[in-house]
Amino acid sequence: MRLTGTVRRIVPTTRTGRHRRVGRRSLSVGIAVLAALGTVAGVLAAVFSGPSGGALDAQQSFGLPVVQPSAGNAPVITGGPLTLAVDARPLPDSAVPAVGPSGPGQATVAPLRRTVQADLFIVAPFSLSAGLLTAVSRLPGMVAAEQIEAVRMPVNGAETAVVGVDPSQFRSFAAKPTGASDALWQGVANGGIAVSYTMGKLDKVPLGGTVVAAGRTAKRLRVVAFGTLGIGGVNAVVSDATAQALGAPAGNAIVVSVRTSDFTADSAAIGRLLPKGAGVEPLVSLVSSGTAGATGSTGAAGAGPATAPAAATATLDTVLKAAMSRKGMPYVWGANGPTAFDCSGLVQWSFAQAGIAMPRVAADQALSGPAVPVSELEPGDLLFYHTDPTAPDYISHVAIYLGNGWMIQAPAPGQDVEVVPADFGSEFAGAVRVSPALAASVAGGVA
Repeated sequence: MRLTGTVRRIVPTTRTGRHRRVGRRSLSVGIAVLAALGTVAGVLAAVFSGPSGGALDAQQSFGLPVVQPSAGNAPVITGGPLTLAVDARPLPDSAVPAVGPSGPGQATVAPLRRTVQADLFIVAPFSLSAGLLTAVSRLPGMVAAEQIEAVRMPVNGAETAVVGVDPSQFRSFAAKPTGASDALWQGVANGGIAVSYTMGKLDKVPLGGTVVAAGRTAKRLRVVAFGTLGIGGVNAVVSDATAQALGAPAGNAIVVSVRTSDFTADSAAIGRLLPKGAGVEPLVSLVSSGTAGATGSTGAAGAGPATAPAAATATLDTVLKAAMSRKGMPYVWGANGPTAFDCSGLVQWSFAQAGIAMPRVAADQALSGPAVPVSELEPGDLLFYHTDPTAPDYISHVAIYLGNGWMIQAPAPGQDVEVVPADFGSEFAGAVRVSPALAASVAGGVA
């Protein structure tokens, strides 16, 4: 994902007030289900049955005995009380935490009529023309295209990817629970800001309170909901008018849903239409686990062929030792080291110590290598989790597998980087064996 200005630019989401839709079908991406999750004793036992080569031998020097992995849920914050502003009350009848409208003159927001998948993202540091949106919409295989604003700016003091949208139109591209939340989109239309569930919980953003969004200009915005869009790295959504008031270039991005699975051809066709300085990138990947009989699903970790070259054992030794050297350091939302971390920040920093470039957020790190079954886990593999009820298929947490049934993670506010039994419960989204080349490609695409 890319961003722009102060306001650098982001490449995972988009739209503005001029829009056009195409067709009715959303793309079903072929993401393979990797392994039985959580409760199959034979699978858990198989974690320990592989040969102890290289990196595993190094892990034994950490003094970690063999331990039975957990079949419970990932040990990160997914519930508990919300941080509420004084006198704020969350609406009781929604899967998305939201507060009721405030003040007179409420904007009108159209109901959700369909859900489409955000597949491709066009972005530029300048406003894109309405003619480009029309031309993209007319390409073969297009399902929907929406023009938006896409920027990065501090929100509540944390650097945040923000999109500006027409709530009536863009809600179709959001994760289903988020898209269905009338209160969220009504609040955004009325000038508020909705932040992702993960950011809201882990950065302790006050639901119903205010935050300062500081683009080229700064504005205090009411936090109307916690609802994840389900687009990697995007943690806040405002209206087109609010984004432009903060200094975002009007309509500098377009989010696209396509009917085909040939993103290379689709991207190339779009690329031929783009002005100099604009780019297009995929928001999803086709994933092959190499597992016979795997079924299609969404939200599983892994990308690229099973034959993608993995990191060398000595390199992974460096990664693991770096991660273990951070044990006991505090969790801070958005921190990427060297003395404070969030979950994906710990992964990025640890791999950087071995010269491997990783993308910044967990959803993108899940595309840094091919999927591996639980029964074939090796030290240095990454474990991914769905922890967000507002976007059930969105990958929002990551840990590093250490071997012998253990993992290291930066868990949540108030906790420190910790070594705990690996978790293969209901929130487990799969494991990935990092390929340095794939990781660098993803990192370069979303920088």
